[in-house]
Amino acid sequence: MIWMRNIAIGVLAMTFAACLLAGTIAPASYAMQFREEPDAAPSHQHWLGTDDLGRDRFSRLLQGTRISLLLAPAAAFLTSVLAGLIGGIAGYWGGWTERVLMAAADLVLSLPWLFLLLTARALMPLNVSPMNSVAITFLILGLLGWAAAARVVCAGARSLRASDFSLQARAMGCGEARLLFRHVAPNLQPMLLTQFWISIPVFILAEANLGILGLGVVEPLPSWGSLLKELSGLTAISGQPWVFVPLLLLIAVVTSFQVLLVDQELPS
Repeated sequence: MIWMRNIAIGVLAMTFAACLLAGTIAPASYAMQFREEPDAAPSHQHWLGTDDLGRDRFSRLLQGTRISLLLAPAAAFLTSVLAGLIGGIAGYWGGWTERVLMAAADLVLSLPWLFLLLTARALMPLNVSPMNSVAITFLILGLLGWAAAARVVCAGARSLRASDFSLQARAMGCGEARLLFRHVAPNLQPMLLTQFWISIPVFILAEANLGILGLGVVEPLPSWGSLLKELSGLTAISGQPWVFVPLLLLIAVVTSFQVLLVDQELPS
């Protein structure tokens, strides 16, 4: 529906704009502590109050959202590149190459994804800097998220390999490498673009899960996961409905991505 798509675009546009302007509209630094005002209620100075350490919740929400919305697409791009290379080569060359690469994809898919992320992140040093923890978290997401997309790309490349235009190109003397990179690969771009957009909300939710479990972005740098971690104790949210704002924003952003994906896939 057009109105749902417009709302989704508006939500994402406003969220991206607020994150990019976080340094201007945030009332304080995300790490600044107002020691005299821990767990303060919303006010004109602190729009969403403060946390138990006296840090401004609104500033931390802007910073945490900016991290997720900037780095989740980077991880999705890495996943799409890996899926395009592995799936494209497997589907185009076929034979033992396809069997080996798809067996590797099946192995990755057979493992519990969340536990695989937890294991990989737990093997990392615990004393990494906040910025390094951000890079490590989303690098792990990008490196481990290629398998499902690679199978889709493999099927597409296999179909294109046997298509009429491929047969005609071979009959005209086109080499296999040229055929792959000049003719087959461009026809896989819409498929890879779809996989890219699908991966963004998946990685946002994956980072949130890691952050809730304490294996995501390291404090004091905020992320959606660390912000949602406050909801793990009922006593922390009793009488404080404003602490639900990060959760509501996460739901709104992920739902907006899904609405745009569904709208793109519907026939016109």
